Amino acid sequence: MGNIVKIIILSCGLKKKSKSRSMARHAFGHLQKLRVDVEFVNMQDYALPFCDAETETLHHPRVLNLKGKIQKADALIVATPVYNYSGNSMLKNVMELTGSAWQDKVVGFLCAAGGERSYMSILSMANNLMLDFRCLIVPRFVYATDKNFDTDLKLSADIDARIREQNEMVIKLTGALT
Repeated sequence: MGNIVKIIILSCGLKKKSKSRSMARHAFGHLQKLRVDVEFVNMQDYALPFCDAETETLHHPRVLNLKGKIQKADALIVATPVYNYSGNSMLKNVMELTGSAWQDKVVGFLCAAGGERSYMSILSMANNLMLDFRCLIVPRFVYATDKNFDTDLKLSADIDARIREQNEMVIKLTGALT
């Protein structure tokens, strides 16, 4: 598949044993095997300020660093835990701090949740990206629950297949747009 596109895996899970990070690492490994230009961005490594729309916050060095990475990417695969029927607060904060850097990107989602009932929870964030920044949202997002992981956070074969399918769709859509 070659180095046609630049993809960022944005891992927003903050727990030590984050299921969404496990999914993100899995997606990253698969894309590396395909020889895609991919970067893993672990939000545990960024002590970002909370977005307050103040100039100092939006021009914070760590915010500018992350915004630059997102701007250079053609696509993002966002891994987030699902809390209270939405992506986590880290993802929301990143979106607010880096806003325009998302413009015209292809975006896929990897969602880890405790139960099966909030599978549509990522739609509010997807809608924000789609409407505010004209992102193309990959409709084949991956939604996994506790039953899809073993005690070592190894993914089930079903989730592995869905991550691979989404990765390939991200590459295909991004390649068509670039």
